[in-house]
Amino acid sequence: MTGRVFAVASGKGGVGKTTTAVNLAAVMAEADRSVVLVDYDLGMANVGAVLDVEPAEATLHDVLAGDADALDAVAEAPGEFDAMVGGTDIEDFGRADPSKLREVAEDLREEYDVTIVDTGGGLSHDTTVPLGLADDVLLVSTPQVAALENTAKTLDLVERVGGDVEGLILTRVGGAAVDVDEAVERVDAPLLGTIPEDGAVADSEAAGEPLVVYAPENPAAQSYRELGYELLGESPPVSFRDGDEDGEVSAGAAFAEVADEQAEADNESLLSRLTGGRLG
Repeated sequence: MTGRVFAVASGKGGVGKTTTAVNLAAVMAEADRSVVLVDYDLGMANVGAVLDVEPAEATLHDVLAGDADALDAVAEAPGEFDAMVGGTDIEDFGRADPSKLREVAEDLREEYDVTIVDTGGGLSHDTTVPLGLADDVLLVSTPQVAALENTAKTLDLVERVGGDVEGLILTRVGGAAVDVDEAVERVDAPLLGTIPEDGAVADSEAAGEPLVVYAPENPAAQSYRELGYELLGESPPVSFRDGDEDGEVSAGAAFAEVADEQAEADNESLLSRLTGGRLG
């Protein structure tokens, strides 16, 4: 049985596409799948900028230029998955042949349960290749009108190249001003999930880790976890909900319990000082 290929796409940059690809890779690895993340933004490769990836023998650009085999460009990434990072020199872009991605994808299908392709932002000839070869295309957009309009164009492109859109992921959602129903109407694709605005995203990228590894209990991390497991047709582990089957609480619940105990102790200490120890 060959692996499944997801392409993560957006109509423009800056909407959280790479963040989504990175965190879905980590979640699916957490779900005991072998996963490889491919940085296919040939002009502006940036997975290496947000993820502390071990250096490989080659880059994706080397592979697409015919100078290396696919697995030569695979390296370990934080989160128990592998990554294929692109080159960052302008010369790399000129020598890469986008059509060779089909061969790369077939090689990776044989080695991994899941291949996640982080496509380039916007519409170009390069982006049509992963959109057509993926089993499922995941559209990523913020709720802003301009971003949604560009995402709708990406949806049209996917259909023109014979690709299959799994649905829409809305990122940086927050506040009453966001009309999720209107966003879905503009793109005309099933809503797969919403990711709330979360300041820890920038912190995790600065640390070179997926958010689901850096701050697993944070709201956006929880949303990515639910989305990743849903795409695999599974439910998130109980330990990331209220508690596991053996009665152990999650890290977030444990932290809250410790915080409550500390607050209670602080109140008792204050009462003791105020009453000379007679009441506390």
